[in-house]
Amino acid sequence: MRFTLSQRFFFDAAHTLNRAIETEGSRRIHGHTYHAEVWLSGERDPATGMVIDLGLLRRRLDDVREQLDHRLLDDVPGLHPPTLENLCLFIADALPDFEPSLARVRVWRQALGDSCTLELQP
Repeated sequence: MRFTLSQRFFFDAAHTLNRAIETEGSRRIHGHTYHAEVWLSGERDPATGMVIDLGLLRRRLDDVREQLDHRLLDDVPGLHPPTLENLCLFIADALPDFEPSLARVRVWRQALGDSCTLELQP
């Protein structure tokens, strides 16, 4: 049996974007509250009854959050340009060796209704 667990976190950050539409507002520094969720998929360990101890996942996500929270995303190494798509990749890349395996990453801005999901497993 395969199980999928998820954990959410949020961060507040500012950024700029060079866009063809809404150009003026996008080029000015502006901020958002971002929400992120990661899903891990794997087998349940019969000894512990868990796929993973969620405390371990929270600890790793705290490290990721620290790199993004209250930052100018334009200056975060490996993120530029700071799009929702690149935020998904950044979070996935921050968990390269994670067991059980990373299945999905979603980043969204609740206030705007924008969302992006990176599917890592079929």
